[in-house]
Amino acid sequence: MALLHPSTSALSPRQRKTKIVATLGPSSSTAERIRELFMAGVDVFRLNFSHGSHADHGERLKLIRALEQEFGRPIAIMADLQGPKLRLATFRDGVVSLSQGQRLRLDLSLEPGDETRVGMPHPEIFAALQPGAELLLDDGRVRLSVVVCGPDFADTIVVSGTKLSNRKGVNVPGVVLPLSPLTPKDRADLAFALDHGVDWVALSFVQRPEDVAEARKLIGGRAALLSKMEKPQAIEHLEMIVELSDGVMVARGDLGVELPPEDVPSIQKRIVREARLAGKPVIVATQMLESMVSAPAPTRAEASDVATAVYDGADAVMLSAETASGDYPIEAVSIMDRIAQRVESDPLYRTIMDSQHPMLQETSADAITAAASQVAKTIRAAAIVTYTTSGSTTLRASRERPEVPVLCLASNIATARRLQLAYGVHGIHTRDIDNFSEMVQKAVRYAHSSGLAQDGQRVVITAGVPFGVPGNTNILRIARVERPPQGTATQHESAALSAVGSA
Repeated sequence: MALLHPSTSALSPRQRKTKIVATLGPSSSTAERIRELFMAGVDVFRLNFSHGSHADHGERLKLIRALEQEFGRPIAIMADLQGPKLRLATFRDGVVSLSQGQRLRLDLSLEPGDETRVGMPHPEIFAALQPGAELLLDDGRVRLSVVVCGPDFADTIVVSGTKLSNRKGVNVPGVVLPLSPLTPKDRADLAFALDHGVDWVALSFVQRPEDVAEARKLIGGRAALLSKMEKPQAIEHLEMIVELSDGVMVARGDLGVELPPEDVPSIQKRIVREARLAGKPVIVATQMLESMVSAPAPTRAEASDVATAVYDGADAVMLSAETASGDYPIEAVSIMDRIAQRVESDPLYRTIMDSQHPMLQETSADAITAAASQVAKTIRAAAIVTYTTSGSTTLRASRERPEVPVLCLASNIATARRLQLAYGVHGIHTRDIDNFSEMVQKAVRYAHSSGLAQDGQRVVITAGVPFGVPGNTNILRIARVERPPQGTATQHESAALSAVGSA
């Protein structure tokens, strides 16, 4: 791919560090609408493979990459895989009425059901059931308790719920199902997504660390892997799943089906904290501005929900139906952008971020990165600049939640794109750097041309020497941005700048 040259257009750097992920769909699939979403503040576009054809997603991918070239700014694209969908079969009349204490048999037959029985064509569920187990149907609107079960049936009692219709979803809380998170459809979708150069793959239905390992093997390093925390069973293996993943998503909607609602907020905070400690990007998702699917403004509770995720230090917040199928996709992004900016300007927010720094490993890389954040605060630097090959140097800087933006110089466009999900990171795609002096020159030049630093301001630079060795952060440099004599600018540089400073 050709080098992305930072644009001299009117698009200024984001005024917030928390990123925004927006889902594309029927309301947001034209070139004009995707451009408007990007201008409004979207950093990562999500393609939901539960809906739409490969042709639909392929067209959206092309439009995003064209937008990326127009603005010279890396844009991350996430492919969200559907995962197994456990559903009932059908009813003879399409719907049945239920009452508490009523008996209902579930079996493997696809013959249309009635008030006494219905098909559930998933032998893996029957294999995992025990008497006393609970089944949740239609997102928890109907609850069944298993009385007697076998390899091809379950006799249940209705605990709650008044009606049930065709093909409603089935959840089995507290039970690890013998299912791979990757169905044949998911494998086909994954191959398509990787062939078209997506940057992140979101894995649904994660129950165990082995699920993450299976997906990582299939991806083979061609994209970053994000595990969706939507099953209570995954929370029991949280540390290991975070360790095996490149990032995680708090999928509150699905968690809220199998867990009591009062448990979800504390689990959200636990997942965010675990990801932050590991230095892995974490997204808070699902129903953040749900009312804006049909209303031009969110409820006050929804605004507080978004604000809470920002106060927790999440890397990103996500919009789903609000931008995919809602009536006000641009407005949803704009209000989310304003909420994040307002929270990040609150002195309490900075107090929280400064009190939650992760424990450092006894390595030069961690020591240099922590020092860079402190130095930037002390000298009131405009930005921290990192040069990275794998992304590890930049993720370390982002993990510290510094007060200033993190300008990432990456010679690998895939790395620059993936890092757009990370807190505070402003990615630049640049050519390989041969020596430290050249890196410093590029650091101040791009800090100025991207709008992050003005003449006379200073930047803090971190890198690893020799270049190209992942995780080898071992240098910290302070440089001042100064404009050279007029007429010395080179092609594709809005300002050729010089650097002075000391190690």
